[in-house]
Amino acid sequence: MPPDPTAALSGLGFELVQPSAGEASVHCVGRDGFRVQSRRPAMGTLVSVTTIHESAALGEDAIGRAFEEMDRLIAIFSRYNETSALSVLNAGGRLESPPPELALLLSAALSYHRLSDGAFDPTVAPLVDLFRDCLTGPVPHEPTAAEIAEARELVGAGAITASRRRLRLARRGTALTLDGIAKGFIVDRMAATLERAGIDRYVVEAGGDLRTGGNKEGGLPWAVAVRDPESAGRLPGTIHLAGAAVATSGSYERYYDPERRFHHIVDAARGASPRACTSATVVAPRATAADALATAVLVLGPCAGAALVESLPGCACLIVCSDGSVTHSLGWKESPQ
Repeated sequence: MPPDPTAALSGLGFELVQPSAGEASVHCVGRDGFRVQSRRPAMGTLVSVTTIHESAALGEDAIGRAFEEMDRLIAIFSRYNETSALSVLNAGGRLESPPPELALLLSAALSYHRLSDGAFDPTVAPLVDLFRDCLTGPVPHEPTAAEIAEARELVGAGAITASRRRLRLARRGTALTLDGIAKGFIVDRMAATLERAGIDRYVVEAGGDLRTGGNKEGGLPWAVAVRDPESAGRLPGTIHLAGAAVATSGSYERYYDPERRFHHIVDAARGASPRACTSATVVAPRATAADALATAVLVLGPCAGAALVESLPGCACLIVCSDGSVTHSLGWKESPQ
């Protein structure tokens, strides 16, 4: 089963408090003021926000605003809510005057599609849905070659026309999924909400996507342990973040068969889920970038994936391969300290 989504927080370098969902815990941390933490279920995981500030009341208020921003954006991006803007676009193939956040996020997705030479593809929804429906339906079965070929005909970022005024899908049946980038975008927007409220020391974590601001208690950077999804006790690496982001993506997150041959990450060029890597962890200046790049690295594989990340300033990655070996980009040890 997928690992506990709150486990990543245990490596943050301070005693982890587990408040009830929706409730905030407040602890005095000496000269640093107060550490406030709250968590809520959302996006198929638990979302946690931690702040450090001299005012506990300001921390609580800022966290509440950050969660309000999260809820607002989920209502736009979720393709599982038929009233969301993304669902309306998928259903009708066209959306006039789209929410600016959707136009911005889709533009970012297309940028990462080009940057990764197609490895990151927001149009893989038909293939993901095919895998899910075949393997979790009333009579579970692997999708046939013909079914995969038919779904692949609907995949391709060239079908997308995007502007601030209009979003359009050229082929009937083409559908978008922003699952590989939206969570990072939402984490970044939550972080921006905290900063506007006057909070500059924080951690926002959402099921493997994490953004930090400033330092933790004592002026030290936030320490984050990278876990091996196949071995609960193994820690392939530890990174230190101060004003940076990290995202981990892997085949363990949502899979549809016991062997994990079919999961939510899909190589559009092959019409199959990648199997060379179990997980990819990417450090980047923003969670949006880390999220999209982690997905792209899984599709590209360890060599090409690491090369892509190495080509980008301020980015580094660690990859756990399916045979249990670990590889990383040249800059991994120089991740933000």
